[in-house]
Amino acid sequence: MSADGGVPVHARVFGGGAAEVSQVVGAMRDLSQLAGEQKFLMVADSKLVSYRNVAALLEAGVEFIAPVPAAQVKDEVYAALDLARAQVVDWVPDRDASKPADQREVYRVLEDVHTLTGPRKRDPVLRVRRILVHSTAHAKGQQAARANRLVKASAELDKLVGAAGGRHYKTREKIAARVGMIAARRRVVSCLRWHITEDEAGGPRLHWHFNQETLQTEAAADGWYALLAGIPRTKAGPAQVLIHYKGQGTVERRYHDFKGPLAVTPVFVQHNHRIAALIQVICLALLVFCLIERQVRRALGPQQTMAGLYPDNRRVRPTGRMILYHLGELTLRIGTITDPPMVQITRGVQLHLLELLGIEVPRTHRPRT
Repeated sequence: MSADGGVPVHARVFGGGAAEVSQVVGAMRDLSQLAGEQKFLMVADSKLVSYRNVAALLEAGVEFIAPVPAAQVKDEVYAALDLARAQVVDWVPDRDASKPADQREVYRVLEDVHTLTGPRKRDPVLRVRRILVHSTAHAKGQQAARANRLVKASAELDKLVGAAGGRHYKTREKIAARVGMIAARRRVVSCLRWHITEDEAGGPRLHWHFNQETLQTEAAADGWYALLAGIPRTKAGPAQVLIHYKGQGTVERRYHDFKGPLAVTPVFVQHNHRIAALIQVICLALLVFCLIERQVRRALGPQQTMAGLYPDNRRVRPTGRMILYHLGELTLRIGTITDPPMVQITRGVQLHLLELLGIEVPRTHRPRT
């Protein structure tokens, strides 16, 4: 996607069995040819972060940003970070722009080095900038999710304590299997401590608790995640790296458009090359879809908002989906030799959108107010 309007500039079709990790180098080379002498920044998801991909990007001199897979950074690393030393990022998400300052999501960043080792002993160790990001909204979400998991796990474990030794849980093995199932489903394996004893009659009894030290470590890691940045510090500090990364939301939105308004769904054709051709046509449709959205927003000026798209008449940024929703209700009355064709416009927002798009209609009905 281009930075200006999120317009798609490159698309390829892969077989369903193709691994995402293996697609990065090919996409990098294609984008390098498209960019020519200009430099470009590759922003991707965690699938980018493999030794082979990072080595290829560094060798080619391609600048990139991608989140480090969660398994590569332990909670203990995040828990040891000093949030007071982190730099506050001067950036506000669009969803928080209208909120009071104390209710907005706040991002803070630190920086260190991430190392990647190759599959062979002779492979050189790669050292790449790692940006450690803390989000207040992300932290609140993780805290709420953990509290919910603990409450549900506690209820199920207490119920199992009461059922231990009964008809369904007469043996240690059955109790242990049930505890394992609860721990895995509620994702409390790391903090759950339990053991089974025998009562006076020789029946099994379950005892359990949550390890508070583990929970404190998890809580200290809330809100943190890491980005791998193949950009020189002289070109982008930690805060700017995060701002660049946030541009990935545009790509994700276009994936949503691809599967939503353009309705890419399972298709049944006889040959793979027909599937590829059909998807290419849909990619062209996405290109037109995005250009329409960009043209309207450009014509609206710096604020890029307009009224009339929703019944409450609030001012919003027009999306391609909403633009086509309103223009999709236009009708064309077929003309004759003496009576030229007529576009029937029934609402003022339709006329406004046509003007923003620079489209002149020969004749119109007067729109309703």
